[in-house]
Amino acid sequence: MTVVSHAPADYVCPFCAIVQGSDLGPLGTTQDDIVYRGDGVVVFVASTWWPNNPGHVLVIPEAHYENLYDIPSSLGTPMLEATRLAAIAMKIAYGCDGITTRQSNEPAGNQDVWHLHTHVYPRYDDDQIFRTSGRPTTADERVPYAAKMRAAIDAVLAEGVVA
Repeated sequence: MTVVSHAPADYVCPFCAIVQGSDLGPLGTTQDDIVYRGDGVVVFVASTWWPNNPGHVLVIPEAHYENLYDIPSSLGTPMLEATRLAAIAMKIAYGCDGITTRQSNEPAGNQDVWHLHTHVYPRYDDDQIFRTSGRPTTADERVPYAAKMRAAIDAVLAEGVVA
């Protein structure tokens, strides 16, 4: 299968910038938003939140792959393990009732950043997440969520629940 890139020719990948240590401005992701790095993946608190579901995270590969079609099989397990780690930590950190993961590919699939990423959302009974729209957050809003996630991830890893 031939995969067509949907990124514009002059595309500067914001997720690659995060991996390489850049901050993306007052409303964008900062290095303080990163809650986990390991085995070729990065997890960070997203800069856009849904009203009833603050603190969702993104799981990305460190290397640039546009979407699921591009990722090598060798990164499949680390991506899934990091997603699982984020989900377990989120339950501990936020006390949420459940978790939703979401991964989009191509414009028709609602992908809007041309770097593979999986969303991990905290879910609460009757939160109506998919009947609302996301809003940008500030770095200051994200600080307590990142701290809670880091502490929960450290606890999960210390218990050996996730390798």
